[in-house]
Amino acid sequence: MRKGILELCILSIISDEQEAYPSDIIKRLEESQMIVVQGTLYPLLARLKSAGLLDYTWKESGAGPPRKYYSLTSDGHEFLDGLMDTWNQLVAAVKHSTRSLTANKKAK
Repeated sequence: MRKGILELCILSIISDEQEAYPSDIIKRLEESQMIVVQGTLYPLLARLKSAGLLDYTWKESGAGPPRKYYSLTSDGHEFLDGLMDTWNQLVAAVKHSTRSLTANKKAK
């Protein structure tokens, strides 16, 4: 489940930014209390690229070698929309199934 959520978060960040550098993705994830190391992120980005969900461009950097910036393909946008639909369904199902627990806590 964590893998799917991580994909959702990474694709959402890239979509928000239009294009994103991996260390910026990690920074945004950390700001959300999701700890992800480069050893996890880079293989995931490569897999998403191989699946046709991401593309990348090289951009010159003033502080060293060129950098690879990722962006969503049209398939990536469609996939992200599907992930968001699934996420919203999951959230609704969890809220529904824990409704009595939440009500009991409020009553105490």
